[in-house]
Amino acid sequence: MDKILVCIDLGGTSVKAGICSFDGKLSEQCSFPVPDEFEALAGEIVRFTDRMREKYDVAGLAVSAPGAVDVDKGIIGGGSAIPYIHGPSWTEVFSGLLNMPVSIENDANCAALAEIVFGNGRGYRDMAFVVCGTGIGGALVSDGKVRHGAHLYSGEFGCMVMRDEEGSLSTFSAQASTMSFVRKVRSQYPDEEWDGRKVFDRAKEGDTVCIQAIDRFYSNLAEGIYNVQHVYDPEIILLGGGISSREDFIPQLKEKLEATAASVDEKFATHTIRPLIDVCAFRDGANLIGAAADWLQRYGGNG
Repeated sequence: MDKILVCIDLGGTSVKAGICSFDGKLSEQCSFPVPDEFEALAGEIVRFTDRMREKYDVAGLAVSAPGAVDVDKGIIGGGSAIPYIHGPSWTEVFSGLLNMPVSIENDANCAALAEIVFGNGRGYRDMAFVVCGTGIGGALVSDGKVRHGAHLYSGEFGCMVMRDEEGSLSTFSAQASTMSFVRKVRSQYPDEEWDGRKVFDRAKEGDTVCIQAIDRFYSNLAEGIYNVQHVYDPEIILLGGGISSREDFIPQLKEKLEATAASVDEKFATHTIRPLIDVCAFRDGANLIGAAADWLQRYGGNG
């Protein structure tokens, strides 16, 4: 019987669970609401693992979590929507409860590892992973390994400083997340309900406000990605988030990246790099698959 890993993805309101083969295939996926206390959550994880042990050869437990994760100590730092997950050493607690090797990694880092080990990042050693959603996050991969940084802030691209259209101090998240263009449209049409899909639909119908908001979004996103390329110089930058599933996402972004690079070259008589970009292979199951990839890197498949 082939060995598998039990994988857990801690979300703000629900916990996803599943098993992953050593070649990145997910199965037995389910989810349950986040319990009110750590002991109840631990009980759910143990029960799920025990059920899987009745059917499979379980080699270990792999966890994806929000927050600043100290992967060596197994502790989730910072804060999140689940306060009680911060403090305990997950590796110590669950290796004791389950008598198996346990790994834990930040959720964005897990999504990046899923791409490096099993997805569109295979074959690359140095990669930047940018998630564009309600905010902007991501991860940096160097020589096939996630970089955590001195303060566990590596890949927090959303904190990069940008300026808004009035020249005031802002951030990459505020100026280039999907919510950035939704907020712009809401400010012009306050009596309507708006989300990203509606903004794109109305832009397609010719609404000038929506067209301009989307155009500004792509320009800001391109500038941020341009900066990431020239600070870290990865081989490829992979993009995730719901908007990355749009067929025109990469073509639009490439056009703005070229315009940004050409403008810098012209104004400053320099030669800049045109980033290689692509979308992620994995979406809903990325954190579970990436948690397995992290476990495999840590334990070498020897559970």
